[in-house]
Amino acid sequence: MKLTGAGVAGGTLLGASGLSSGCAWRPSREDGPNVVLVIMDSLRKDHVGVYGNDWIRTPNLDALAGESLLFTRSYPESAPTLCARRAIHTGKRTWPFENWFRPKGDNISLWGWQPIPNFQITLAEILRSNGYGTYLVTDNLQQFKPLMNFHRGFDVFDFIRGQTTDAYRPTWTYPRDKVDQALMKGDASGMMGHMKQYFANAQDRRTEADWYSPMVFSRAADYLEVLGEGGPFFLTVDCYDPHEPWDPPEEYVRMYDEEPYDRKEPFAVVYGSGDYLEPRELERMKARYSGEVTMADRWLGRFLEKMEELNLFDNTLLILLSDHGVAFGEHGIVGKLPFALYPEITDTVFLMRHPEGKGAGKSSEYYASTHDVAPTILGYLGLETPESMEGHNLLGLAEGGRPKPRTHFTLGYHDHAWCRDDDYVMFCRHDGTEAELYDLRADPKMDRDIAGQHQDIVKRMFEEYVIKDAGGPLPSYPEPG
Repeated sequence: MKLTGAGVAGGTLLGASGLSSGCAWRPSREDGPNVVLVIMDSLRKDHVGVYGNDWIRTPNLDALAGESLLFTRSYPESAPTLCARRAIHTGKRTWPFENWFRPKGDNISLWGWQPIPNFQITLAEILRSNGYGTYLVTDNLQQFKPLMNFHRGFDVFDFIRGQTTDAYRPTWTYPRDKVDQALMKGDASGMMGHMKQYFANAQDRRTEADWYSPMVFSRAADYLEVLGEGGPFFLTVDCYDPHEPWDPPEEYVRMYDEEPYDRKEPFAVVYGSGDYLEPRELERMKARYSGEVTMADRWLGRFLEKMEELNLFDNTLLILLSDHGVAFGEHGIVGKLPFALYPEITDTVFLMRHPEGKGAGKSSEYYASTHDVAPTILGYLGLETPESMEGHNLLGLAEGGRPKPRTHFTLGYHDHAWCRDDDYVMFCRHDGTEAELYDLRADPKMDRDIAGQHQDIVKRMFEEYVIKDAGGPLPSYPEPG
C-alpha cells in the first residue's frame, strides 16, 4: 500500500514495556487472525477523495480504499457520537431510543445518549472470552466517562485526555491569546467556556505530533509494536477528529484557504442557522475542517505504515468508518441537528479491508451501518454471533454474495427519524409531523423538498419503514426540565 506518512511519530508509548511484560494483558490464544477497527468522528463522506471529492487531500484513506470494499450507502443506525458507538460495540440498534433517561452526571439531553446497558454484551467482551487481547485507544471524551460503560471488555482502555470540554487542565490556565482569536458570534453563550477549556488542555503543544489525531494514531502504532509479537488481538482506534474544535496547524488551513484572513477564527460552530456567519467566516470554517481531515488522514497513514512494516495486513481484518458528518451551510444549517438530516450529516465513510484481498477496489450499494460492525467481525473470526445482535455480517459482500436483504434503511437522531430506499429520502419528527421528502434520482443533494406534493409517499414511508422498523409508534419524551 502506498501511503503518505507523517514523518516522525510521537513519543514512545508510556507503559509499552509494561504491555510487553504484563501477562494479564496478553491474549490467551496463541494464534489466529487479528482485527483493527478505526472510527473517525464527524468525517463527511464527501470530504474523502475516493468518494468523489477532487480537491481535498486524503491520500491514505484513498489508498486504503483501493485495497478495501467501499460502501457507498453507509449510514449510522442512530446518531450522534455516543449512540453510533453503542451500536458499533454491541451490534444492536440503539434507535428507537426506548426507555431513554438522561444519565445522572451527564449534561447531554439527546434521546438515546446513554450508557451501554449492563445486560448487553459487547464485542470486546466476546473476543476477550475467546482468548483475544482487546485494546482501545481513543481521545473521545464521551467514552472516558465511566458511567457510559465503553471500557467493558477491553484489557487496556487507553484514553488521551484534553479534547474539547474535557476537564483535564484548570480552565484558568488557558492561553489568553488563543481564546482571544476565537470567533464568538450567534448564540455562543457556552463557547467561551469551551474555548478556555480546550486551549487550557492543549497549551503544551510544540510540534504537530502533539495534536490529538497525531497522538491517537501514534499511540495506536506503538501498541502494534507490542501486539504484533503476541497472540491475536482486537485493537480499536477511535479518533475524535475531525470533530470540532477545528484547530489544525496553520499549514493545513492554508491548503484550503490561501487568501489573507484577518478576522476571528471559527474554531467551533454554533449549531443551527448559518446566518450568524459572514461568507468569509463560513469559508474559513470549511477550510479549518478540511485541514483537520487532512491532518487526521496523514497520521492515519503513519499508523497504516506501521501495520505494513510489521506485516500485519496479511492476517488482519481492518474496518474503518465514521459516525456522522457535519453541515457547513449547505441547507442553511451549520453543525449537526436532528431536523436537518441531509447528506452532509447522514452519509458516512465505511471501508472493509480483507487480508486475502476479497472485495479489494470494489464498491457496494448495500446499506451498511454501525450495528453491522460487530457481526461482521465475529463472522470473520468464525465466532458465533449472539441472537441479540441485530446487525448483518457484511463479509459475503466481499466475496460477491449478499447478506440479509435491505430494501430500505432507517435511522434516528434525537426526536427525528430518517428513512430511504432507492428512490426517496424522507425524514420527520418521531410522530410523523414536519416531514421532508426528496427524490434521490432527480435531486441527490436533497435541495428540493417535495413532501407537500407527495403526502402519499410520506405516509407510506413513515408507516412501512419507520414504524415497521421501530416495532410500533416511536417513544416520546418531555423536554429537559
